[in-house]
Amino acid sequence: MSTHHHHRSTLKQQNKPFKSRHSTKSSLKDKAKGRVPSLQAVNTKRPDPRIPPLPTQAQAKQNRRNQAKQVQKAKRQSLVEATRIFNGIDGAPRIVAVVPLCEDISAKDLALKFRGVLEGEATKEPEEACPNRGIWRIRAERFRTSIQFILLSYGQFYETLDAVKAADYVVLGLSAADEVNSWGESLLRSLQAQGFPQVVPVVPTTTDSTESKKSNPKTSAGILKSLLSFTQYFVPSITRVYDLSSTSDASNALRSLCEGKPADVKWRNGRSYILSEDISLDLDLSTAMDASPKGTLKVTGVVRGAPMTADRLIYLQGYGDFQINRILSAPRRPRGPQGDGTMDVEAKVLSEPSDEKDELVAVNEVDDMQNEQTWPTEEEMQGGGLMGKAEEGGDGEKKVRRVPKGTSAYQAAWLLEDEDLGSENEEHDSDSDADKGQDEAEMAEGSVHGSSIQAGEADEKEEYEDIAEEQSSKAVAFEDIDMEEEKRQLDSWRARKSEHSTHMAFPDEIDTPMEIPARQRFARYRGLKSFRTSPWDPDENLPRDYAKIFRVGEKEWEAVSRRIGEVEGVEPGTRVTLEIANVPQEFFQARDPKSPLVVHALHKHEHKQTVVNFTLQRNSEYNEPVRSKDKLVLCLGSRRIAVNPLFSQHLRGGSKSTNNVHKFERFLKEGVAAVGTIYGPLTFGRLPITLLKETEGAQAPILVATGTLLPPSTSRIIAKRIVLTGHPIKVHKRTVTIRYMFFNPEDVNYFKPVQLHTKHGRTGHIQESLGTHGYLKAHFDGPVTQMDTVCMSLYKRVYPKWSEEWHGRLGDGVQDDEMIE
Repeated sequence: MSTHHHHRSTLKQQNKPFKSRHSTKSSLKDKAKGRVPSLQAVNTKRPDPRIPPLPTQAQAKQNRRNQAKQVQKAKRQSLVEATRIFNGIDGAPRIVAVVPLCEDISAKDLALKFRGVLEGEATKEPEEACPNRGIWRIRAERFRTSIQFILLSYGQFYETLDAVKAADYVVLGLSAADEVNSWGESLLRSLQAQGFPQVVPVVPTTTDSTESKKSNPKTSAGILKSLLSFTQYFVPSITRVYDLSSTSDASNALRSLCEGKPADVKWRNGRSYILSEDISLDLDLSTAMDASPKGTLKVTGVVRGAPMTADRLIYLQGYGDFQINRILSAPRRPRGPQGDGTMDVEAKVLSEPSDEKDELVAVNEVDDMQNEQTWPTEEEMQGGGLMGKAEEGGDGEKKVRRVPKGTSAYQAAWLLEDEDLGSENEEHDSDSDADKGQDEAEMAEGSVHGSSIQAGEADEKEEYEDIAEEQSSKAVAFEDIDMEEEKRQLDSWRARKSEHSTHMAFPDEIDTPMEIPARQRFARYRGLKSFRTSPWDPDENLPRDYAKIFRVGEKEWEAVSRRIGEVEGVEPGTRVTLEIANVPQEFFQARDPKSPLVVHALHKHEHKQTVVNFTLQRNSEYNEPVRSKDKLVLCLGSRRIAVNPLFSQHLRGGSKSTNNVHKFERFLKEGVAAVGTIYGPLTFGRLPITLLKETEGAQAPILVATGTLLPPSTSRIIAKRIVLTGHPIKVHKRTVTIRYMFFNPEDVNYFKPVQLHTKHGRTGHIQESLGTHGYLKAHFDGPVTQMDTVCMSLYKRVYPKWSEEWHGRLGDGVQDDEMIE
């Protein structure tokens, strides 16, 4: 039997297997084949006693039920607390603003339709008591609450804005026959920007009054669907439009007004206000003979929003801020919702001013003696300041250059740049009557080139040779031209330039004036190497107005805004009488008794003036240009003031650059967010902003822009940019001869340190001035094309304007300085 010898195979090797922790999810899933490991198999280690064990399936279900019950209980409790102010006989009424959006809609008819739903109840509010315009209060016993209607007329724009500021609900009256016109759309956009409370859209009837036939249900459904689509464009939370001609819809609309918690308006949280029910003025006899008599205004109403205290100021629309003498209780008389009982209740003092009350001090007193006092040096007294040095070309000693008679313009240009006669020839400047022979002798002694009218061709060649040796290999040939020809070419170039001005990349380009030196015209401007990082002292050369305003830090403003509702005083829901001191009699006489008066309480320091900043987004429906410093009406929370805002760039995310410098915008651009800046009253919180522009109609303003209030920043620098442009006439690689940027060599030397740039991205600096007409030679970091444009950016800080209280029309308001006095 033969035996076979087998050698060990070299391929018989067992590699180390992969560990399970390196397996992929897909491989582990395939290996498990659908099996799920048990909890015990996973948790093989001893459990940590500090970690509670996982609940079983039954326990988890019970825990979810308990958690749901707790959430439901918390919601019910918050709803009860929110609606507690409206409950009871003495509860605060629900304020409902009835806003007609069409001419054929009457606020009185809508209010009577709501009252018709309560016809079966023992209501004591007759239809004759309902006014066409004003305040009307009814009692809804079915819902155990009261409703206070603010009946508004069609076309009253500002009155509607003021009424909605204090309303809990807004009833939008729509028409089935007429469409909402441009005035109604502008009003809806303004209310949307201001902040809508709970909105209830209604239509009196879906039947067209012009048609004799009654509309069928399909037509009514189509009308309601169309109106719902229109209102959802402005208020997306609306789910339906109520038809008041239907009993069920009218009942549901009334239930939505009488039950539940009204939607919150965020900017009103933490701010107290009162809708006046009764107003009277006790005239002060000591001021009765004055030009503007004053007295104590008594306003009765229910405190809403946040607690109210007598230490804070009160804002009256159109007349400014006033102090409170005291706050008295004014409970309703028993028996009857209209206060027709026979029992009188003695008024109690609820709040009086303390030592910490706010004063009517809006600006600081400026003391000029506290400014920095510097004594001028001898050089400054003799006129040898920095400006004089800059005008003389940067040297302390004035250079005097003389040109021999008969030389060409080309030779004269170079002699002016290269020749300096020094102090020895200063005496000859005054000898204007010297004859030709003396001039030739002086030039022979003092001139470097030694040229004269009788010089031969050889001397001229030598002179040209000497100049050629001094010139660089990059020099560009240059020759002056006649001034008339210069002006003609300039006019032609500017005419061609104006044709494409709308398509320019830099909208800040301006033309350098020929009559005024640029160093004088742009003396307040400066050059910046980097607009975002170059240092700029925010306290440098501040105007006198900055000494009047109060400076508030952004962190302090944010901290106060977060705890804005933490105020102690008269609780909301209390019916009180405010005694407001030193109110002019003009306010009481000029006020329309049918117009609702809303009194707003201010927070501490909100009377002081500061730099107010706010973001702006232009209204897409407004097509006219909006220029900086245009007269506009600013609606800021409860205030309405006349402003001339400055527009500036708004960085993404609201951040600021390293030096906090922001570019000034001449116009408010469409589709781009901007920042508006004014001198105005300090206001806490992120309040909504509305900018309106008045038209010929007093009650038909146009919505220009909307936005939000920003923290006040006095260190925010608004830099106005101008771009001086020049035309390259001769280009040699990176060296360019430029004209039309300046018109005299002194201006070229003055702006020589400022960096240049082109529209194609090249940067460079001025090398030297050429000739006497302001031509210059510049060197750039790369080749420059003939079609490029050379630019120089200069910046100047601009400051906002003071605002004034709006009093019906722009220009009729009370100036801040007069109001303060």
